[in-house]
Amino acid sequence: MTLLPDVVGLPVAEANDRCRRAGFRIVLRHTGPPWPQRAVADPPEQVVRVLLLAADEVELTVAAIGPERDRVIAPPHLAIICDGNGRWAAARGLDRLAGHRAGSETFRRVAEWCAELGVQYLSLYVFSTENWRRPKAEVEGLMRLIVEGAQAALASVAKSGFRVRVLGRLDMLPGPVREAVDRMTAATSAAQGMTVNLLLNYGGRSDILEACRSLMRMALTGRLEPEDLSEELLSAQLATAGQPDPDLIIRTAGDLRLSNFLVWQSAYSELHFTPVHWPDFRRSDLLAAFADYARRQRRFGGLEPEEE
Repeated sequence: MTLLPDVVGLPVAEANDRCRRAGFRIVLRHTGPPWPQRAVADPPEQVVRVLLLAADEVELTVAAIGPERDRVIAPPHLAIICDGNGRWAAARGLDRLAGHRAGSETFRRVAEWCAELGVQYLSLYVFSTENWRRPKAEVEGLMRLIVEGAQAALASVAKSGFRVRVLGRLDMLPGPVREAVDRMTAATSAAQGMTVNLLLNYGGRSDILEACRSLMRMALTGRLEPEDLSEELLSAQLATAGQPDPDLIIRTAGDLRLSNFLVWQSAYSELHFTPVHWPDFRRSDLLAAFADYARRQRRFGGLEPEEE
């Protein structure tokens, strides 16, 4: 079987040549943000993603990527469903915990890239309320990894200027996990940089239910009248209170669903799905998602002026 050439990061012409010599037919997919209005030539396009379509056909996603800070349109609030750790490990003959350990390194890299590219809020789906259904050994291993990761990242996160928040039903977590995340959030509480939300034991429906319970308690004590209830008031009771809703949600590993992630907050989020497993998620994958986001027209139910 012919191996798929590693052409990510190569100029389009060179990538085309390598793929053809390897016996593949090529489908090109162009993506990228609109360029600023200035009198400069667009930089040459490079390959940012490779997808095998058939045994002898490959899709190359290409975008113009130069000095990124000037060109990439970063969503103010990026949320990521970090999926595929177990499948990544299985494909390599490793146990699932090895995949989660590899994925924990991706968290650190992605946070650094996002801060550099101008993201203001980064929300990462770490552990859902449904993940307790997994085998006990896997869940216990994940809890140990969370503690280890929080302890290892404490100094670097504080130095980076990130403000870390942990969102979810923390009261249900083991004591060592609560203590580790409490230390991290306390150490970064005064930071002025990018806000990093770690969604831990989080479920979107549970988030809405808790908000409704809070509003009901307000009504029962006479602090809220039914006609005063609004979307803004409900949003203020959610775990993400005080933050903008996600502009872009990325899900890795190929599944095309939100899986109970930020259900209320994602009503108008742009969605980007990639087959790349979370441990393999690279800067090029992030840039491809941002380029895809930049091409979207966000109308929020309205029309562009030229469409009216």
